[in-house]
Amino acid sequence: MAINDIKGLPPAPAQNAGDGARVKAPRNEPSGAAPREDKKPAATDTVSLTDAAQRLRELEKSVASLPVVDTQRVDAVKKALADGTYRIKPERIADKMLGFENALTGKLYRK
Repeated sequence: MAINDIKGLPPAPAQNAGDGARVKAPRNEPSGAAPREDKKPAATDTVSLTDAAQRLRELEKSVASLPVVDTQRVDAVKKALADGTYRIKPERIADKMLGFENALTGKLYRK
């Protein structure tokens, strides 16, 4: 059974279910047959994404637009490690982790 409508996402063709099972594509009209005028499948399944899934997709899009590596930052950390001036700030790490978790769950974290 093919999924014809996923709320919250633009339609995308499905080719393979990933577990070896094939996803059936919409059937084409036999050659010589009149095309269906209603353009609506006989039966449809719908899937609704949770708010968390939609937020995750938005985060993926925003992360995809960022450069893969910030070379200036990497060089600065390497230099600080080499000369022994790199300082770990546990409070800052905890704040960043909470901010990330809250971004995924939709909660607002305030310091």
